[in-house]
Amino acid sequence: MDRPARPARPSHHPARLARWYGAGPMHLLVLLASLALTGYAVQRLVAQRPLAVALWFVGAALAHDLILLPLYSLADLSARSVLRHRHQRTPAVPWITYLRVPALLSGLLLLVWFPLVLDLSEPYPAATGLSEGVYLGRWLAITGVLFGASAVALALELRRARSRARGVREP
Repeated sequence: MDRPARPARPSHHPARLARWYGAGPMHLLVLLASLALTGYAVQRLVAQRPLAVALWFVGAALAHDLILLPLYSLADLSARSVLRHRHQRTPAVPWITYLRVPALLSGLLLLVWFPLVLDLSEPYPAATGLSEGVYLGRWLAITGVLFGASAVALALELRRARSRARGVREP
């Protein structure tokens, strides 16, 4: 007795899309929406100040590749070498992520707001009537909260890893 042939999957089936694209349809939709929004922003910026936008992109690429990438690569290697030696009873947990994420977020905040954090913005108080003296303290507070939350998350992960390790050893 012959089995009936399975109907072919339609070309819009999510499994076929995932095989072709590498992710699900929601990822593709969000990617396309972000590309459209980026295109709109670039179109608006280039229409107003094309030379300034081009200089900013070139400067940002050079600053990142020649200055920032070596600096944070060195910082990451330094952190790995200093913190490599850990107590033998401590379970292995990918701890470097708990250091990288708050450092990245704090650095990104500093990069965006450095004129105000470092008290370098001349026109800010005159234009807004607000003091820029509060930004350093706020940035330091946010940085402390980010690293504190990361430390708590790492402690919880270490606790879970220890309890899993004990559960395996003790029947």
